[in-house]
Amino acid sequence: MNVLVTGGAGFIGSHVADTMLQEGHTVTVIDDLSTGKAGNLPPSGSFVEADIRDAAVVEKLWKEQKFDAMMHLAAQMDVRRSVADPIFDAQTNVIGLLTLLETGRRNGLKKVVFASTGGAGYDDTVPFPTAETVPANPVSPYGITKNVSERYLRFYGITYGMQWTALRLGNVYGPRQNPHGEAGVIAIFANKILNGEPPRINGDGLQTRDYVYVGDVARAFSSALSMDYQGCVNIGTSVETNVVQIAEALCSALGSDLKAEHGPAALGEVRRSCLGNALAHQVLEWEPRVSLKDGIRATADFFRKQLDDPSVR
Repeated sequence: MNVLVTGGAGFIGSHVADTMLQEGHTVTVIDDLSTGKAGNLPPSGSFVEADIRDAAVVEKLWKEQKFDAMMHLAAQMDVRRSVADPIFDAQTNVIGLLTLLETGRRNGLKKVVFASTGGAGYDDTVPFPTAETVPANPVSPYGITKNVSERYLRFYGITYGMQWTALRLGNVYGPRQNPHGEAGVIAIFANKILNGEPPRINGDGLQTRDYVYVGDVARAFSSALSMDYQGCVNIGTSVETNVVQIAEALCSALGSDLKAEHGPAALGEVRRSCLGNALAHQVLEWEPRVSLKDGIRATADFFRKQLDDPSVR
């Protein structure tokens, strides 16, 4: 299958691109490298450096390649930035998606697998673990644009027969995550600890998230591509872990006796997040395989090696 991976130089996107190639698909990555890195790109496959909102570039690329499927991961992914600049968030996450979908429908696109959000899709009034049947009620512009995107995908499915699956991801972590951004507390903490700095926790640190390993997430994209299910599916572990526990686990994995510091709580973030994954078992034949302990160890090892050799992939 000829597959376009948007945001394929990013953290999750690069793992998805790797998985697609390993399974024998033809892969083209489009990424503007604003947050992704060229070093994350797979050694095989094609790469186009461009903004997904550039309709002329997207149209030319699609006419040349005639993609069968699209793994859509390019996004403005920072909750806090979405609060500070909701216009930019909407331009990237909604207009970018529509540019791709409009071009795709005119040029034979059959299937879209979309990176949506579970963690930012719900507020604090929902039951935990949260099932897909619970109405999404996001409290940040980032969560709102992801929810709107799901509705556009449903429209394209109904109106044009385009197959689609939206994966509502938990808090994804693992090798290649950006340790300098605002997203990805595990990567940020690992980088700080390795540099001899105490991890800094927003608020009391008792806020919980559903941490899911990036390799498991890449498998979910592969499963969604091969299955016929259309709709939204949670991709998480159904286990809550708080930020204090994450800091302690990373210090242990890295052999550090540093103690976390606490700062002000962040705006626009939910207190708890935990995703029910029963539907993923049923319709994607997917379940998480990597435990948090093993995933944190693998992530810590990656950042330790990268400290010595920045070219480590």
